[in-house]
Amino acid sequence: MSKRSPIYSRSQLTWLVILRVLIGWYFLYEGLAKIMAPNWSSYAYLRDSKGIFAPFFTMLTDHAFIMDVVNYINMYGLTAIGLCLILGCFVKYANIGAVVLLGLYYLSHPPLIDVHYLIRPEGSYLWVDKNLIMLGAVVLLMLFPTSKEVGLDRLIYRKKLSKNNKQK
Repeated sequence: MSKRSPIYSRSQLTWLVILRVLIGWYFLYEGLAKIMAPNWSSYAYLRDSKGIFAPFFTMLTDHAFIMDVVNYINMYGLTAIGLCLILGCFVKYANIGAVVLLGLYYLSHPPLIDVHYLIRPEGSYLWVDKNLIMLGAVVLLMLFPTSKEVGLDRLIYRKKLSKNNKQK
């Protein structure tokens, strides 16, 4: 059985690519904003963590080296994920990275009843917040990939496919 590319209608492909680019822009901008902000750190965000995983997130703030690693992963991970989603290159790995980061953000600051954060959320949430919605959208993009149709993965995939055909 050969592995075929999904066949989408023109409007399905268009809107899936638009969704991928919008999410990519969100990640890219979040990453660049953190890179450009002098002395940005996720320290306060992690210290303000609530929920059952709060001890893990606050433990990360106890060591300067670990905080440096967490900050680096946040700044450059967000930026790389955003670029990959926008350009449509290595999207499979960018989606996995996005799911991991969004899952960690959600677990760090779960929108629970009677939980108040020092760092105020953008709205009033109960169980579902923007991180969970974005995570769901990224999973949707994983299930309906578009980068081999529209994106740099198309070029990479073609080269790989033609190389495999030459070897046969």
